[in-house]
Amino acid sequence: MYIAIVLLFTVVVIAAAITQIGYLQITRMRVKNDLKLFTVLEKAGLYSRKQYESLQKNEVVITSFDGLKLCGAAIENNPGSKHWMLLAHGYTGSRAVSTQFIDLFTEEGYNVLLIDQRRHGRSEGRYTTYGYYEKHDVQAWVRWLIRQYDQDVAIGLHGQSLGGGTVLEYLSIAEPQVKLVIADCPYSDLTDLMRHQLTRINKIPSVPFLSWVNARIRRKAGFSLDQVSPIRAVRNSTLPVMFIHGTKDNYVPTRMSIDMFEAKPDPKKLLLIEGAIHANAYHVDPKLYRESVHSFLREHIDQPVRVPQAEAERATQPEKEAAPAPHPFQLELDGSLETI
Repeated sequence: MYIAIVLLFTVVVIAAAITQIGYLQITRMRVKNDLKLFTVLEKAGLYSRKQYESLQKNEVVITSFDGLKLCGAAIENNPGSKHWMLLAHGYTGSRAVSTQFIDLFTEEGYNVLLIDQRRHGRSEGRYTTYGYYEKHDVQAWVRWLIRQYDQDVAIGLHGQSLGGGTVLEYLSIAEPQVKLVIADCPYSDLTDLMRHQLTRINKIPSVPFLSWVNARIRRKAGFSLDQVSPIRAVRNSTLPVMFIHGTKDNYVPTRMSIDMFEAKPDPKKLLLIEGAIHANAYHVDPKLYRESVHSFLREHIDQPVRVPQAEAERATQPEKEAAPAPHPFQLELDGSLETI
């Protein structure tokens, strides 16, 4: 009897530990600092901290719908151009990761807005929600661009990994000034992704742990895995979307981009980079990546499109999809409101 009780207690402790670790890894994994991120980029020959620091840029701070300070940098290398590309980085990264794509767009006449996603870089936030809240942060950045550069601005979105999922989730509330989306190694459905990572990568059965982790996420972070499904947004969007994925991506399976490409109505484009692992496509074949992206841009954003007068006030109107109310459990930290 004593042994049975000890075994049961051990099982309960292990199950609780796995649930807690899963919840923390999904929503609160430690964010890498810029120095480490630039070191990785420099070793790969993609971009350097010195290059970034030499650029003229405007530091920008805006406020999210739930009161968080969001930080970014506007790089206006093409003064007078109405073409802007917003770059969204991946999980545990920052705008530093997105610097590798600056030249990709500025050489085509675009200005670039680098953003730190909530809880990353210099932006505030306690939890990552994989686009559930972040899509409204993107909306805030888009509306900042519209206010700063007028109604005829033409905006593209580029996101990698978490950023890819975020910009695809944004499709459901996109402003007309957003002309296209480029999603590099995005996930199609968060429940599907976490099931894959539990079973294939961590060798942990998804039943019952996935439901336990989801319950903790819902209670702590104010969203659930089933509320994040970029493939749903993709199915209902007629905006041009380009999906990019490495064929050797085991972290976010390549099939997720293929599934979304097949589900999306035209216009759309799929680029598979042979042999690339997760978030490594640009490094593996920069020439093909660059040529394919430039072709996509030229096809869908040739000249800035002036917004009709009837739509002139859209940037100040409420969201098409109402932003979710802040999670009811809140804590005042350093003068800013963060969810807990």
